[in-house]
Amino acid sequence: MSVIAPGSRVVMHYSLHLEGGFVADTSGNEPLDFVLGDGTLEPGLERHLVGLEPGAQREFAIAPGTVFPFPTKAAVQVMERSAFPKDMPLEPGLIFEFNTPAGDVVPGRIRSLEEGAVTVDFNHPLAGQPFSFVVEILEVGDAPAADSIPERD
Repeated sequence: MSVIAPGSRVVMHYSLHLEGGFVADTSGNEPLDFVLGDGTLEPGLERHLVGLEPGAQREFAIAPGTVFPFPTKAAVQVMERSAFPKDMPLEPGLIFEFNTPAGDVVPGRIRSLEEGAVTVDFNHPLAGQPFSFVVEILEVGDAPAADSIPERD
């Protein structure tokens, strides 16, 4: 039976649970199909998968700061209300996707609204929080040949 190693193709269900049971992320009904090390998962999560085989079900306790960094004040920015569409209702807790100058897309959560200003937190939503990483491994195999991988848009 195959075991997960760097470069393995892995098909699995997963969920991330915060303290109190809130599910922060999940594969839902559609399993995640990826190659270990391709950047789909954070390396701090991938390391827990090495050595598992199909049928394995595990729950890993993830300590704050070990996968996602601790929050920083520098990641909290005040933006002008005019930077957002006029007809867009803004409220604390709302999460938006922002384009960076480098062309990346990053999530930002609105923390507060004041006269013409919006405070946005760009820290990762799980930054500084303990959580559980729950997995069920469905398949493990060899990574597909590079020329057989479809290009992503």
